[in-house]
Amino acid sequence: MDQALITQVFNLPADQAWQAIFDFLHKTFSPPIRVDLVDAITTERDKSIEKLDNVLSGSAWELWQQFESAAPRTSVQLKQFWAERSNGKAILILDALSLRELPWLIEQAAQRGFSLHKSCVTAAEIPANTNPFAKALGFGQRSGLEHNSTKSPHFPYAWTEATDMPFADCGSLIKADPNIIFWHHWPDSQMHDLSDNGDGYRKLSKSAAEQLASDDFWNFADRLATGRRLVITSDHGYAHSGIFPDVVHKDQADFLKENFKSGRSVQSPANANSHYWIPPLTQTITSQHGEWDLVLGRKKWKSQGGYPTLTHGGLSLLEMTVPYLELSK
Repeated sequence: MDQALITQVFNLPADQAWQAIFDFLHKTFSPPIRVDLVDAITTERDKSIEKLDNVLSGSAWELWQQFESAAPRTSVQLKQFWAERSNGKAILILDALSLRELPWLIEQAAQRGFSLHKSCVTAAEIPANTNPFAKALGFGQRSGLEHNSTKSPHFPYAWTEATDMPFADCGSLIKADPNIIFWHHWPDSQMHDLSDNGDGYRKLSKSAAEQLASDDFWNFADRLATGRRLVITSDHGYAHSGIFPDVVHKDQADFLKENFKSGRSVQSPANANSHYWIPPLTQTITSQHGEWDLVLGRKKWKSQGGYPTLTHGGLSLLEMTVPYLELSK
């Protein structure tokens, strides 16, 4: 790992340190990938940032306390995008889309005649789950966007939809409204279906490559971008936790199992601080979404039914970051 980045992590103010980390992640995950090597290359890239994840959980963990205030959050970026554009605009949220899928969006957009105005990495909410992101946007929950049923003060005049329909059918939902927010459940729905499958990540990575290179997806994106500037982003990423090392210290593993079961975050229990190790296993963070205990870094442990191989909600980089692209046709 680049020694200059480590120096920045420990010496820069939190906002500059997180921006340096995000720039490094974009450089790592944005180059194109051959379709026949997608699962191998994305796994290789995932493993290549393990040392950085370990620095952020093993010695620079206090940076996570400043994540919400210092890192460029997706919800803030979207509000700024909406406020700054007076004419047509559209936001497409792909639930649980991670940085692993960034190459397909960049490459396919160029091949299909889109202009790429911005490509960067932005931050999920704490915790990295769906409802906190919906609340940050002013909708309360994802289902509030269905059938244009809920209005947000942050997105005036927005027509909204949320669905898990095939992309081939989503284009028919787009009307003449100039300002649109569309939240699609994929790939989160598929990720959870595959989370207990030992081969789940390989299937998910190949499916993502196929979906994001398909005519169905880009015809839908084309409908959204007709007369509108289009942002494609996500609420949170996900962890390929199948490649995480097991916590072998029995007391530590028991503590994690007791407090988190097979999850990555919980609203702070009364006994959250009764166990403490250096480096810590968890962080207790008070965010705008309440006080949460979150598993720190790349950890898994034995739990009833087995720890999921795909998950989100904890403090690792690919859970807490997402791609952010601004396109026009």
